[in-house]
Amino acid sequence: MEKQCSYMKALKCRECGHEYALEATHVCEFDFGPLEVVYDYERIQGRLTREVIQSRPQTMWRYRELLPIAGEPTVGTQVGYTPLVKADRLAKRLGIRELWVKNDTVNYPTLSFKDRVVSVALSRARELGFTTVACASTGNLANSVAANAASVGLDAYVFIPHDLEQGKVLNSLIYGARVISIKGHYDEVNRLCAEIAGKYRWAFVNVNMRPYYAEGSKSMGFEIMEQLGWKIPQHTVICMASGSLLTKIHKSYQEFSKLGLAQSHPWKIHGAQATGCSPITTAQKAGLDFFKPVKPATIAKSLAIGTPADGFYALKVMKETGGHGEDVTDDEIREGIRMLAECEGIFAETAGGVTVGVAKKLIAQGRISAGDSAVLCVTGNGLKTLDAVAGHAGETREIRPSLREFEAVLALDKPDLARS
Repeated sequence: MEKQCSYMKALKCRECGHEYALEATHVCEFDFGPLEVVYDYERIQGRLTREVIQSRPQTMWRYRELLPIAGEPTVGTQVGYTPLVKADRLAKRLGIRELWVKNDTVNYPTLSFKDRVVSVALSRARELGFTTVACASTGNLANSVAANAASVGLDAYVFIPHDLEQGKVLNSLIYGARVISIKGHYDEVNRLCAEIAGKYRWAFVNVNMRPYYAEGSKSMGFEIMEQLGWKIPQHTVICMASGSLLTKIHKSYQEFSKLGLAQSHPWKIHGAQATGCSPITTAQKAGLDFFKPVKPATIAKSLAIGTPADGFYALKVMKETGGHGEDVTDDEIREGIRMLAECEGIFAETAGGVTVGVAKKLIAQGRISAGDSAVLCVTGNGLKTLDAVAGHAGETREIRPSLREFEAVLALDKPDLARS
């Protein structure tokens, strides 16, 4: 039974508007459109104020009226409120007046933004009576489902493509989840999971629980606005796999604007993809409102979704806000990782390299003005994708324990100092 503290009204088809009960379902039976949670904003208005938010613990749940659970959260209660870093050195490197990095590389417990969506999905799954949870994943989601399920004693199955980075595979196994490796790409994994979800009473966070799961991404947007002094950024650059994160950050900006929690002004949202899997940005650059599925071939495996579930809606958001889509090669991804690490001391996974690399291109193209301010959403930690940068991050220099040998090395780096 729903408790009175719930501010959810229904699940609603994003295409035809038909409403459904707040159950574990995700597709409209009339036109197969995706379902989305809708809220009672009239009840929320006045109850969720800046003062109320600031009085609560610094986690994503300080915005709980705008998150889809009926009661108090029971999974991931410490997730969120990651730093918004003023990135002055990176701003200078990229040629923009002001730059911020939303740093989810330090999110709890698995060092990625997926902890946000999973804590929501599993809290809601427990409310609906599920005891087994599962997901189709390109890595970070599997880690988060495994860890968060373990923290509350839920059984977990995670389904992954067979060629994921070993760091992400181990980061799922260690929590005791059953890891099923599929000989195929993510879209094939996802299709199998849809079949399994239809047969077994399991809560698949990104299948039958997807309407609730996706809402967790809004918390990143809520935090950005609060940390900017209750302002919506001029520009936000967001990496895209399914496209859901981009659409939900946009929704968060709309909700805070509607409720008077953030200063309302026009904003632009830009999408970032890897060239080896860029169905959304390819369509955006061609001026299309639909995308063509692709077969992924990129080191950014966390973004390797060739048939993005929210691709159409991501295109719509970029068009409505005046944003743009751009993509970067594997070498440009590695360059983006190194720039962020060298300038700001933040080691991001390949998806973060995509975001930084695309921001660099958009600034150079003038699509983000040099005189403007931008926020880059960095979604996961580089310790998870060491394979992608191994051999591309410089080399150690081995010497014997000899001052003379060290000074020979120093002479190559700092010849003036070595001569003194």
